[in-house]
Amino acid sequence: MTGGQIAGLIAAIALLILVLFIGMFLVKLNKTLTEVNRSMKTVTDDVDTLSKQTENIMANANELLKDVNQKVATIDPVFQAAADLGESVSDLNTATRKLTDRVGVTATRKSSVAARMSKTAFDLYRNRRHKHKQTTVD
Repeated sequence: MTGGQIAGLIAAIALLILVLFIGMFLVKLNKTLTEVNRSMKTVTDDVDTLSKQTENIMANANELLKDVNQKVATIDPVFQAAADLGESVSDLNTATRKLTDRVGVTATRKSSVAARMSKTAFDLYRNRRHKHKQTTVD
């Protein structure tokens, strides 16, 4: 064998080894892509299922929200009436306090006058009784 033939044989063997490695790589790559494709199909199916369930949930949520809005609209007047009543009670309390303060001042003045008159009347009664006892004892 000549040097050129040996070089050609080495090149052919190197090319064969390269083709074998590339073939093994492509087989592994094919297996990996097949698994990824299966996984993607599962994921796609799961996403489709989730999408349908999400649409159902959103539809139910919209119906529930409409129902709640209708019911809130129905009871809004009740809350407004309660607020108006609370305001009226607050106004009544304020007016009652003012009236009580005015009556209290007047009543205090009148009661002090009445107390003084009562004391004077009691003193007169006591003095008369005391004088009556002295006249009967003498």
